[in-house]
Amino acid sequence: MIRFDSVKKTYKSGVDALKGISFEILDGEFVFIIGKSGSGKSTLMKCITREERPSEGRVFIDNFDISNMSRALVPILRRELGMVFQDFRLIPTKTVAENVAFAGEIIGIKKASLDSTVNLVLNIVGIKDKADCYPEELSGGEQQRVAIARAMLSNPKIIVADEPTGNLDPETSENIMALLLEINKGGTTVVVCTHDSNLVDKMKKRVIEIEQGYIVRDDEYGDYTGESNVANPLTSEFGGYGFEHGEEDYEDYMDTDSEITKDTEEPAVTEASNVDANFSFGDTDTNLSSGEEAEFEALINSSEEVKPEPEEKKDEEKEDGLLFESSASNEIKNEDKDGKRAKAEKDLSNWASEISFDDIDLLDSEED
Repeated sequence: MIRFDSVKKTYKSGVDALKGISFEILDGEFVFIIGKSGSGKSTLMKCITREERPSEGRVFIDNFDISNMSRALVPILRRELGMVFQDFRLIPTKTVAENVAFAGEIIGIKKASLDSTVNLVLNIVGIKDKADCYPEELSGGEQQRVAIARAMLSNPKIIVADEPTGNLDPETSENIMALLLEINKGGTTVVVCTHDSNLVDKMKKRVIEIEQGYIVRDDEYGDYTGESNVANPLTSEFGGYGFEHGEEDYEDYMDTDSEITKDTEEPAVTEASNVDANFSFGDTDTNLSSGEEAEFEALINSSEEVKPEPEEKKDEEKEDGLLFESSASNEIKNEDKDGKRAKAEKDLSNWASEISFDDIDLLDSEED
């Protein structure tokens, strides 16, 4: 479950992106987030992935307050999230299979099972025959299918898609959305931020509309304009195809959840020279302060609930929530870009493989 409780977000420029919004998304829902440019919908999505921290209010995932969670736990949270982007974010120097496998190396899937898992998700999205191709050899729709396969690799509870059809033609857009719909039918929560009015109108899913930082509409079976909110979804209108020939593989994929998400080891460090400078996958800046290292060590060795950071520690953090003002972070900022990326990947691999989001009690029982 995703829950926003009176969430406000004010940027340093003074812009109020979110103005006290509250809503819930239940497990297994398919939800569209819509609104004009500058309405606040992108900030809302970034609050779900913890790229942004609310200025006020709380964001909960599975009853855990991620708005107050330690930076050390952010990559663990993101193992439960699959992220799909408008610009695909594939590494041009890697093949399709290598792009998907790279995500598995980052989260620590064992090499013994990684290759079979990559083949499985590629077949599910219908591009197994493109495994040895490079991104430039693929169409836009095929590249987005690779991105979806990458997002599916850890069998996440939630897939967050930010304008996944923004660069695609109408027919390909329907096929990509149909693929997300098939994944949703397997029980995965899907949240899509989009401007594509045709798809929203055809699919008749829940629609949350943001305007000037407020939620102005929340329809169970809505359309893009809000003129129709029918009692039942009209799925017969939607003509896209999702699984061309991967239905059986998808059933196997859903049955191997524990293998994919729990069977992890310390992966080999990927050479920084093979990583495109524009590539980003989750929060790879994992340099921790001494206090955070102690907190993370305690978390691994204890089942006690995680408590929010003290206010004085949060004051040391920059507002973007990514870098801390510590001697360690100052040192890494002075390294060259390749060295920083290689160290970040190694750090993330080392401790993301040690624990799982499901292995610890993340319920926050404290009241502010």
